[in-house]
Amino acid sequence: MSTVAHDRTETVRPRHVALVRPPAATLADGIVTFIDRQPLDLDLAGRQWRGYVEALERNGWPTLEVPGDDTLPDCVFVEDAVVMFDDLAVVTNPAEPARNPETVGAEAYVRGLGGLEVAHISAPATLDGGDVLKVGRTVYVGLTGTTNAEGIAQLTALLEPRGWTVVGVPVTKALHLKSAITALPDGTVIGYGPVVDDPSLFPSYLEVPEEPGAHVVVLADDVLLMSSAAPRTAALLAERGYRIETVDISEFEKLEGCVTCLSVRIR
Repeated sequence: MSTVAHDRTETVRPRHVALVRPPAATLADGIVTFIDRQPLDLDLAGRQWRGYVEALERNGWPTLEVPGDDTLPDCVFVEDAVVMFDDLAVVTNPAEPARNPETVGAEAYVRGLGGLEVAHISAPATLDGGDVLKVGRTVYVGLTGTTNAEGIAQLTALLEPRGWTVVGVPVTKALHLKSAITALPDGTVIGYGPVVDDPSLFPSYLEVPEEPGAHVVVLADDVLLMSSAAPRTAALLAERGYRIETVDISEFEKLEGCVTCLSVRIR
């Protein structure tokens, strides 16, 4: 196993914020893997990103903006660069060389917040934040084309001493684990059946009727942020007592993006 480097930043960080990163002018060149490339409207993407940020802020999540970088088409998907576990920030190591530099700006911003311990996933390990789903103190990590077994092993070495349980999840039908599933505040994992390899891995599982409906950001115990492209799922979750905040992210969905990957929530 490779050595995992870590150290602690010095100053006091804000208590409750979301990191975001604006879309690059080169967004249309972003990587697609499981879907066909589609024309992208960059102006619309910018408006949609601002709408997403506004939704976070009006629901109690002030945002901090990591500077954009037009040399990094996928940098708007900031979740892939760093993952939070209490006061530990794990800087990832994307498998795709073109995406690996995204971690530099994200790490610099996290360090600037202060009060966080920073650790790194190191080669030969690879890890994308989109493959990491936290449910209580259990961390499900997708074994995908972007996260390998060594990445899961290094993350396990970091987290198990801190009281987390890490569970590897094979993913063959989607880019990331959280392209297929996310979780509700009560711990129920929700997924879109055609892209979920094995729902029996999760103690509580609910299938949803639309693929974009499998992606939710928990803004509060009773508030979920999700794509406006899943109205039937929104109605289903509303019946379970949640208030649903929807955003249009169609241009990011053309690049296999979803509501989770556009921010990093820091508590």
